[in-house]
Amino acid sequence: MNNNEILIRLRDALDIKNTDMVEIFKLGGIELTSEEVSMMLIESKDSDHNEDQDIEEKKENLECNNDSLESFLNGFIIFKRGEPDSIPGKSKKPPLAIKNSKSVNNVMLKKLKIALSLTAEDMLDIFEEAGTFVTKGELSPLFRKEGHTHYKYCSDNFAIKFLNGVAIKNQR
Repeated sequence: MNNNEILIRLRDALDIKNTDMVEIFKLGGIELTSEEVSMMLIESKDSDHNEDQDIEEKKENLECNNDSLESFLNGFIIFKRGEPDSIPGKSKKPPLAIKNSKSVNNVMLKKLKIALSLTAEDMLDIFEEAGTFVTKGELSPLFRKEGHTHYKYCSDNFAIKFLNGVAIKNQR
């Protein structure tokens, strides 16, 4: 799952309007127009197509890189919870947590947990809504610091199930 797909799934699961997405990116420190956000939210075509169609598709799509996705997630935290209190001597912009493409799903889970004020129990309920039964013991390694002995990378399948559960819970 690439970052554009994550962004699309987040928008759909949380029912975020494109105008709010522009605002969320702005809160995260990236100025994007409504058109640029729309270009990021174009679903890639998985059907058989030739190289000319690939070139045309790249013109239509705007890639959401790791920095853009993390800025969106940071902006989403501010959008949902408000500006954090400033601490003297501390940078207002948080350091980037996405170190590589493998850690994207872990960072997404952590930042959604913060933005939506979810407890471990809430997250287990969300997974259950999606038809996946997870224990606290399976969940906690996903939130550990990368490099920790018990750190575990979050698979795309696991992240998709979480977002599906968020979508189901959000529809209620």
